[in-house]
This record gives sequence, C-alpha cells and structure tokens, in this order.
Amino acid sequence: MRIALAQTNPLIGDVDGNLERILRAIDAARRGGADLVLLPEQAILGYPAKDLLLRREVIERNVAALQRLRDAARDLAVVVGFAEPNEQPHGRPVFNSAAVLAGGEIVAIRRKRLLPTYDVFDEARYFEPAGPQPLVELRGRRIGVTICEDLLSEPMFGRSLYACDPVAELAAAGAEIILNLSASPYCIDKASWRERHIGEHAARSRAPIVYVNQVGGNDELLFDGASFACDATGRCIARAAAFEETVSVVDLDAPREPPPLPERIEGLHAALVMGLRDYVRKCGFESVVLGLSGGIDSAVTAALAAEALGAAHVHGVAMPSRYSSAHSLVDARTLAENLGIRFSVIEIGAIHDAFERTLTPHFAGRAPDVAEENLQARARGAVLMGLSNKFGSLLLTTGNKSELAVGYCTLYGDMCGGLAVISDVPKTLVYELARHINVSAGRDLIPQNTIDKPPSAELRPDQFDQQTLPPYDVLDAILERYEERMESRDEIVAAGFDAAVVDEVLRMMQRSEYKRQQAAPGLKVTTRAFGSGRRMPIAARHPR
Repeated sequence: MRIALAQTNPLIGDVDGNLERILRAIDAARRGGADLVLLPEQAILGYPAKDLLLRREVIERNVAALQRLRDAARDLAVVVGFAEPNEQPHGRPVFNSAAVLAGGEIVAIRRKRLLPTYDVFDEARYFEPAGPQPLVELRGRRIGVTICEDLLSEPMFGRSLYACDPVAELAAAGAEIILNLSASPYCIDKASWRERHIGEHAARSRAPIVYVNQVGGNDELLFDGASFACDATGRCIARAAAFEETVSVVDLDAPREPPPLPERIEGLHAALVMGLRDYVRKCGFESVVLGLSGGIDSAVTAALAAEALGAAHVHGVAMPSRYSSAHSLVDARTLAENLGIRFSVIEIGAIHDAFERTLTPHFAGRAPDVAEENLQARARGAVLMGLSNKFGSLLLTTGNKSELAVGYCTLYGDMCGGLAVISDVPKTLVYELARHINVSAGRDLIPQNTIDKPPSAELRPDQFDQQTLPPYDVLDAILERYEERMESRDEIVAAGFDAAVVDEVLRMMQRSEYKRQQAAPGLKVTTRAFGSGRRMPIAARHPR
C-alpha cells in the first residue's frame, strides 16, 4: 500500500483555508500515486483550537468542510482529523476524531481514546474520551486508526497515565497496519524519541505504523512535522522533512532508506525560525521591530527574524544611554549591516533624564538602586512600543530563559513585546545557537565580539551579569534540574551544587513568578517552558 504523509500547516479556526491546504495535499498525493492520504489530528480546525471548540458555529463549519472532502476521496482513501459533535445527552461537546473517506463517502469515523491533560494539553476540557475502536478495512487491509496520545503516551510520575493501551488492543484484533494522526509539538530531541517509541510499538504489534504530524507554529507551540513510517520490526523506512509543509508517499512494500533527522542545534534553529515566521504572518503582521543592545540575545533574535521574514521586514533599534559602552553600539550596527536589516539609533538620554527629574523629589531620602536603573529599560520599552504602534510592526522581546527564570529582566521595560522568541532558550544554548547561525551562514552574521564579551545589561557603570547571577553554565544546570527534571533543592545540592548558590537561584526564581505571568508569549522548545503548560501560583510559599 502506498500511503501519503500529508503534514499540513493550518491556521487555527480557518476552516476554508485549511480545507484548501488539505485539497492541495490530496492532489499532490494523487500525483504521487498514493492509495491513501493520511492527514494530521484536527487538520480541518488546526490544533490546538482551545475554546474555539466550545463555539457551535465553528464545529458546524468543520463538519461541513468534512462533507466537502468526500469528492476528493473518490479514487483514493483519505483519513483526516476533525472535531466530531457529541450527539449523546452527556459528556463533553465534541470527540477528537478521524474520518475515513473512500469512494466519495465517509466510510468510518474513529475517535481518540487517550486525552492528554498535562503540560500544554487540556483535551479533557473539550473532548469526550472514546471506548475501544474497531478496525477499518481498506483495499483488503485491516487497519487500526489511532490519534496522537493513543500511540504517544508515556509514563509520568513513575506510573502509566492510562488504564488501557489502544495500540495493543488493535494489534490483538488483527491490525495489519496502524495509522496515527498527530499534532505533537516540538521540543529538543523529541523527534528521535518519537521514532524510538513508535518503533517499539510497531515491533510489539508486529505491524507497520504510519505516523503523520502537523507542521507549523501555532502561538507558543511549534509542530515539527517529521512524519515517518516504521515496518513491522520497528525500523524507520520513510521520513518526511522536518519544519516543512510537505506530502511524502511511502510504499510499505518497497521501503527506502530515510534521510536523517536534523541535528539538535539545527532543529532548534529551524524550529525558532518557523515559529517566528508563522506567529508573525498568522497574526497578520508584515514586519517586526526589536531593540539591538549589542548583546548576544538581541543579536540571535535579530538573526532569526531576518531569516524568518527577510531582512527588509526587520527594524533594529539601538538606544544608547550614558552607561552604554562604545563597543555595544558598534556591535549593534555591525550586526544590522551583516543582516541587511534597517537600523536606527535613538538616544534615550533625554527621556531618562526627564524620568529622573520627575521622580527624584519623590525618591528623596532613599539611596539609588534598581529603581533608577530600570528607568532606562522602561524608556527603551516606551520607544519600541511607540515604533510598533506607529508602523504596525510586531515588537520582539529578546530575553532568554535563564533571565526569565530568575527575574533578571525589567517588567514594562525589556519585557515589552508581542513575542518572546528565545524565552525558552537557556543562555548557554543561546551562545551555541549564535555560533551555529554563523557556521550555517559561512560568515560572522553575529559579530564575534558579541559572542566573546561578558554579558551586561549596561544599566550602571561597569555592570556585568555575573555580579548578580551565578555563571550561566551553573545557573542553567540548576534550572534544568529544578524545572525540567523536577528535582528538589536537596537533590540538586546532593548532585554537587553549592547550597548557597542553589538557595539564591530558587529564591530569585520564586520571587519573580509575577513577572513571568505577565511576559509576552514565547516559543516552546524545551520540555517545560514558562508558558501555558506551567501553572504556578504567585502568592504562595514554595518548597525549597
């Protein structure tokens, strides 16, 4: 059987536009000689549609679109994800379903059984879980249809989350092929995990598994595509491109050696470029503006923006103050020239002086501290927001995950913006990304001095990050253990980290929760980002 892996990039809620993408994918599959076209989970609405799923007219439009697909399935079979209304008098309003179309008709509907309700997933809010799903017969083959978590579930908290295994049940029923429609978000190293995990299922089931994944950025979530097929031994026999909307036809009876997955840093680079491009375009913007400090974070963000949108659509602004070093302005200008983006210099001295003159009488009797320092950051935020408003450009904020974790950022200052491009990228990985960008370009897009110099906020004379923070390699290691591995303070100390440093990092992190909950949306690239999947109280006593 020849199966087309049609990984589409939907705009959530754009039923007509998504239907056109699906029809184009079916046409491409037909030209490629496919017998069956496999499309992603919720391909008609886009995933995750969130509270749009609660609107009756949205569900009705998605059902009507499914009916319009029947003509496209006259000469080949199509399996497509959609939101199926729950006609029962109880339960959630919709099922997360897959429609099987053949001969111009809907010949079967199969429903998702395992509904993830953790991290960024909240499917139990909308979808009704299904019971056991029977096999479908197509072209003389007995086929099992699964949807994302039905196949991709893994233990959490040291135990299985679910009492059943849909794949094992389908295999026991005699499935000869197992299909999986997915919308599985990217995070670093996840694609290789998926292939290992699904390959193990295929080997246990003694049946090929064909997996198709959504591609594209939808708000904070980045979907990498990277659809693939495994044979009955668990060996990967076909793989679609990552981070691209493609249609790839796999012949289960004539497997080929698949191309390799992107390397770790290459995948991160591609994910951020795709996520930035899709967020900007899907939100209706044509250009972006950002501050260029001469530092590593704004340099990497600008390079990603220029690649994602084209240099003509990126405006970098340097905003020196009396504390800015001469080399910072040189580095910012050099970066802009290397990238070919528009560059402006706006001095903030007069704005900063006006703030200080206005507030100094009210600060009388108190020693200067971060309140005065942060006036500079807030002046820059006001300048950038003014440019954003006037020219209709999306403001990119440039802070990294390490800074956001410990609150080393200014609310209503450098945190101003509509998208935080690298807010889930730890500082040590920002440096690695900068070096990768230069290597990929074959020249120093990001000035070497920007990479080499000690990081500084330049809000006071001779200021450097490490006067306030531990070395970034230490900080990032502590944060990874505490946030991603969920280790306790004592476990981190037992691993060899200085107790006083760990205590200070956790103190800073817990005190800055209110900042993170006011931050711009970011692009999720790690297993635990400071986004919708992390639900922490602000007014609380946190464990140490």
